[in-house]
Amino acid sequence: MKRYRHIFFDLDHTLWDFTANSRATLEELFAETDLVSLGVPDAASFIEVYEEVNLGLWGSYESGHIPKEVLRVLRFRNTLRTFGVKNDRLAVHLGHSYVERCPQRGRLMPGTIELLEDLQKVHRLHVITNGFDEVQHVKLRSSDLTRFFDVVLTSEKAGARKPDPRIFEIAMKRAKVGGVGECLMIGDNPMADMHGARNAGWDHVHFAAETDPDPLATYRVRHMDELRGILLDR
Repeated sequence: MKRYRHIFFDLDHTLWDFTANSRATLEELFAETDLVSLGVPDAASFIEVYEEVNLGLWGSYESGHIPKEVLRVLRFRNTLRTFGVKNDRLAVHLGHSYVERCPQRGRLMPGTIELLEDLQKVHRLHVITNGFDEVQHVKLRSSDLTRFFDVVLTSEKAGARKPDPRIFEIAMKRAKVGGVGECLMIGDNPMADMHGARNAGWDHVHFAAETDPDPLATYRVRHMDELRGILLDR
């Protein structure tokens, strides 16, 4: 089994349970703002529409068509308008509240802490994430993950987003990596994480807990414990 010195993790949907934390926050905001009285039938409908709208706007953000500030407002404005609610003040309130509260939630993918505690003994651990810089560091602190990582590189700080090879090159420099053979990328996104790592010449693990496994990935797992066979058991 190949020995990797530097393990680079994606954060959302890989270590930090983005889906669970986001939905819990949206349910809380739905109840607090009494959206039922405005014609939104229930929290499940609100969340379903929001996630679809948010996905589309993230595509626009990633392609450079809108800045993050616009994304944060439009995703709630457009969600509310789907239900016939035209209230920009409420959309701004929801946008600010969501960004403030969601990162403070600490639910992780099952087995994360236990695995990182064991990996830290024999590997150097890092994070490469496309998330917003200030938000991702709050997530790491809130979920007690900061202590595990030597380098935390966000796309905002790097000036490049996965799958751009530049962010992987910058991560190697910051981590003082000797060569690409020392690196392993672990993430959930087939394009950003898997395609990006391949372009950078890194081996990579597709953490396919919520998606179909990438057939081109070096390794494929569905649970954190499966990484032990790749990184710890020899």
